[in-house]
Amino acid sequence: MSMIAISLQSGSSGNCIYIEAGGVRLLIDAGITGVQAQGRLAAHGRDIHTVDAVIISHDHGDHIRHAGVYQRKFGIPIYVTPATLAAATARCNLGKLTDVRTFRACDKIRFGDVLVHAIPTPHDGVDGSVFVVEAGKKRIGVLTDLGHVFKDLTRIVASLDAVFLESNYDPDMLAAGSYPAYLKQRIRGPHGHISNIEAAELLRRASVEQRLQWACLSHLSEENNHPDVALKTHRAAISGKVTLYVADRYQSTEIFTVL
Repeated sequence: MSMIAISLQSGSSGNCIYIEAGGVRLLIDAGITGVQAQGRLAAHGRDIHTVDAVIISHDHGDHIRHAGVYQRKFGIPIYVTPATLAAATARCNLGKLTDVRTFRACDKIRFGDVLVHAIPTPHDGVDGSVFVVEAGKKRIGVLTDLGHVFKDLTRIVASLDAVFLESNYDPDMLAAGSYPAYLKQRIRGPHGHISNIEAAELLRRASVEQRLQWACLSHLSEENNHPDVALKTHRAAISGKVTLYVADRYQSTEIFTVL
C-alpha cells in the first residue's frame, strides 16, 4: 500500500500535514487557516471536504488555533485528547465544536486500514503527542515539538519508511541570537525543541536499518535556523543515505510518496 504526504506549512507560524493512504485522508494539526489548507490541498488535486479527520498533537496555537473552522466549514471531525482540548479552549478561541472524538496520548486510532499511533512527548504542551501513521507495512512519522530525544525515539525513527522530523534550531545561531535568556533555555531545555545536531543523529542511527526512504526537516526556527544550515548538518551526518527535504514556514511542499 503506497502512502502520500504533504506538509502544508511547518513552524511557529502554523503547522498542518496531510497524509493519505488506503482511501483514508488525514490532517495532522490545524495551525493554518481553513482558506490556506483548502487552497494548498487543491493545488495538489485534493479536496479538503474529503478529509476524514484532523488529529491534534497539542494545545499550542500554531497546531490547533483553526481546528474549529475546519470542523464548521468543512465538516471534519476533530481528534484530540481531553486535556489538550481543555487547555486549547482556554488558550485559543476555537469556537463551537460539535464533533470532537477523544483519544489518549498512547492510543492507536483506526481509520479503515490505516492505524495512527499516538506517542506522548515531553514537550511543554499539555498532554502532547507525536504520531506514526501506518498503512499495511508502511509507516510515516510526524515527529515535531519533541521536547528532547526521549526514550524510544531512536527506535521509533528507525521503524519508519518516512518522517517529518523536527530540526528546530542551530545551537550556534540560538546562542548568538536575540532571544532573551529564558527563551533560549526553554528551547534547548528538556521540554522545548531538538536541534539540527540531535535530529541528524537520529537520522544517522535510523539509516543503519536502510528502511527510511526520506526525511522532511520540519518546524525550523525562523531566527535560529536556516534551511541550508539544517541540510548541511544532516548531510554531513547521513552522507546521502536518506533523501532530505525541508518543510517551508509559509507554503506547502511537493507531494512526497512512500512506496
